[in-house]
Amino acid sequence: MNAASGDTPPNRSLPEPVTAVTDAAGVWLPARMTEVEQGLLAAVRGDGELADDAVRTLKAGGKRMRPMLVLLCAGPLAGAKAVRAGIAVELIHMASLVHDDVLDRAPLRRGLPTVFASSGRDRATALGDRLFSTAFRILVDGGDHEAVSEVSATAVDLARGELRQRQGAFNLDLTEADYFERCGLKTGRLFEAACVLGRSSTGGDPEPIGLFGQRIGLAFQLLDDVLDVAGPPDRTGKARGTDLLDGTVTLPLIIAARVDRSLLEVDLASLDEASAERVCDRIAATGALEQVRGQAIGLIDEAKAGLTGAGVEPDQKQLLELIADGVVLRYS
Repeated sequence: MNAASGDTPPNRSLPEPVTAVTDAAGVWLPARMTEVEQGLLAAVRGDGELADDAVRTLKAGGKRMRPMLVLLCAGPLAGAKAVRAGIAVELIHMASLVHDDVLDRAPLRRGLPTVFASSGRDRATALGDRLFSTAFRILVDGGDHEAVSEVSATAVDLARGELRQRQGAFNLDLTEADYFERCGLKTGRLFEAACVLGRSSTGGDPEPIGLFGQRIGLAFQLLDDVLDVAGPPDRTGKARGTDLLDGTVTLPLIIAARVDRSLLEVDLASLDEASAERVCDRIAATGALEQVRGQAIGLIDEAKAGLTGAGVEPDQKQLLELIADGVVLRYS
């Protein structure tokens, strides 16, 4: 792809698998990603007394996969509308993580103290609320009314997914169908929205590309749940079995319990870090992690196959396939 006049060089500070995609794209993509990053920083610096926590949350890391998907689905003609959508999507993602940490009483996120741990429940809740509202303000100020509708619907689905997770907490009778419904709302939906917003920003049909986002979002969640069981903590930034400690029943446990029925007798509410690690070892011993990885790879293959006939250009299709493969490579 040809570099646009005035574009900046690739940003080597971006994490994998983002760096591989920016390298393959040429200059236009890192230039737009730099605009997203600058927009994010400007947005969180404007959060008044919450600014310090907001900036720290932004700078704690993150793959920026969702704004990248916005830009990739917009293509080389991605302009200010796509950049605003990318900023809004990442702010929604940040807000959901901050709120998740409040609900889970999480001490760490990406190896660093959470806002909940360092600043307390009230301040973390307020920060999450502010990040949500800032995302909408950016879209409204830009006159992106269709994007506001898409992000509004997405935010509702995220809340529904969180509610499903809370309702299913510590419930070892949770089914695979329950799990996928929850993950589709809580994780897949924001990936889908990123693709829809990007495609819509340049006038394309968003439906096929939305399915691509939904599938790679599900794969992302499956592999994240594998990593929670497999660790190690120095890679995940949190203790092994954090989901177990939260009472969150994930696919590795659901599948493992079919092999080792005694796992259904585990009292999740009584686990501490040491006993959670022992349960992780029992889950891994059943071969469940390999099965979940296989399902995730199958979703990635479906996502890539669905790009055929989705109306994307060949170079664009190649980059989307690369970011889909990067979801798997990150966890290998």
